[in-house]
Amino acid sequence: MAVITPQLITSLRTGFSKIFQNAYENTPSDWEKIATRVESKSSSNTYGWLGQFPRLREWVGDRVIKSMRAQAYQIVNRTFESTVEVSRADIEDDNVGIYAPLFEEMGRAVKVFPDELVFELLKNGHQNPCYDGQNFFDTDHPVFPEVDGTGTPTLVSNNDVPATGAGPAWFLLDTSKAIKPFIFQERTKPELETITSTDNSHVFMRDAYLYGVRYRCNAGYGLWQLAYRSQQPLTADNLKKAISAMKSFKADGGRPLGIKPTLLVVPTELEWQARALVEKQFLPNGDSNELYKVVDILVSPWLSS
Repeated sequence: MAVITPQLITSLRTGFSKIFQNAYENTPSDWEKIATRVESKSSSNTYGWLGQFPRLREWVGDRVIKSMRAQAYQIVNRTFESTVEVSRADIEDDNVGIYAPLFEEMGRAVKVFPDELVFELLKNGHQNPCYDGQNFFDTDHPVFPEVDGTGTPTLVSNNDVPATGAGPAWFLLDTSKAIKPFIFQERTKPELETITSTDNSHVFMRDAYLYGVRYRCNAGYGLWQLAYRSQQPLTADNLKKAISAMKSFKADGGRPLGIKPTLLVVPTELEWQARALVEKQFLPNGDSNELYKVVDILVSPWLSS
């Protein structure tokens, strides 16, 4: 039977923290492939520059200053937690080994939590607004003839849904820019905190210690021009259609954005269709596959229905 001393409590905290940290560091995640990490310094961040694509002009005479259309897009940080209870009796009985998998799973869950936030945005982008007030995936994003957002806009679609027989959604993204299609905003780093003092009411009343993680963060939408959603069948013709549509996107003022799709994101049920499209060098008839390696593939379980 172990005697619970301050040294033992410190040793346990160190051991649990190491298990948590090892799992956190060794768990793969995908969100950084499609989202830009932004360090937040306050309760929220406002991204007023989204949608502003200033262009260079020859400097003749004075500078020409464009008053950009106000498009404030705000991401408010949220607070998340995960807490586990460790029985004092288990510590006294040298039975703490049963908790190792629990702290390992906590570390894994914290590491992939940004995946949950970011891929939920991707999955539901046809229902959630972005900086221009339209849903992130929509059929009528306004693109104005003047760079300052004036004039009669052209309506542009980045959402292809058939009138009937819509299938599972797949997504085409340009992740080559400094700003990616999504934003992951981090106010604090996740850390393992403890309550082990016998003066604490929880410890006194429940005869158990608390170990918990606190994490302040959130995710939001970047530029809709960097993303395309389709519920058409995932075929060569429809993939080409999506690529061509993205490459034609322009900024306010009519300047081509130079969009180059780099990543095909699919739910698990479309994995093998996607791989057949872009990872096979030759078609079944022996001809070369013109879509071979045209984009990378990311299969996400967070997108599955």
